[in-house]
Amino acid sequence: MLAFEMDCHIFSGCGFEAPGLHSFVFEPLFSIGSFNFNKPMLLALLSTVVVVVFFWAAFGRAKVVPGKLQMVAEAGYDFVRRGLVYDALGKKEGEKYVPFMVSLFFFVWIMNIWSIIPVAQFPVTSVIAFPVGLALVVYFLWLSLTFKKHGFVGGLKNITGYDKSLGWVLPVIMVLELLQHLIIRPFTHAVRLFANMFAGHLLILMFTIASWYMLNGIGFVYAGASFVMAIVMTAFEVFIQAVQAYVFVLLACNYVQGALAENH
Repeated sequence: MLAFEMDCHIFSGCGFEAPGLHSFVFEPLFSIGSFNFNKPMLLALLSTVVVVVFFWAAFGRAKVVPGKLQMVAEAGYDFVRRGLVYDALGKKEGEKYVPFMVSLFFFVWIMNIWSIIPVAQFPVTSVIAFPVGLALVVYFLWLSLTFKKHGFVGGLKNITGYDKSLGWVLPVIMVLELLQHLIIRPFTHAVRLFANMFAGHLLILMFTIASWYMLNGIGFVYAGASFVMAIVMTAFEVFIQAVQAYVFVLLACNYVQGALAENH
């Protein structure tokens, strides 16, 4: 018997099986040929709908004197615009990227926040494919802006850190810069978001399942402590969800800034 079975408790003869990779694998909701549509995909789709509907409802009929929903949307929009985009790119250059960065921030945040929503209870970004997909979008934006801004030769110099004044160490620097820009940067951009959400969800699962498992006899005392930790970790996760969305977009802004910079 497994620990997450309803009648499985400590001292009842069944063992505790900690959550692991199997906790992030879902059976398909439906299949079309070789394509399987599962719960994380559904939540990602719902995240898109939530973001679009929210801003459509808030700004579809914008008023000079905003209502409550418009005020909340404006506050969120302005937070990303001024706190992230303008700080990294400046007002003049950054304005054209505001819609993309705002969409990216709220999309990542909503995908994260499903972790604490009843029934859903799963952060979409804890599945590596989703952070990788978003990181690749940012990566190709950075790459296209680099060559558009500097031309082909200038773009290569920008990416490789070419500077003839470096002398004999130039080849080493160019290899390191190439690895950083083309491999390490998109990899860490995706993994940072994935790892934090994966670990957070795993901890919440651990304490939640342990609370139920120890709810038997003297284990009631330990179950109470585990339940308190589950609440604490959930509250902490709410904070981390927003921070990770912020960091992901902050890095995206910095990458765009690097692509547009004359020299770096």
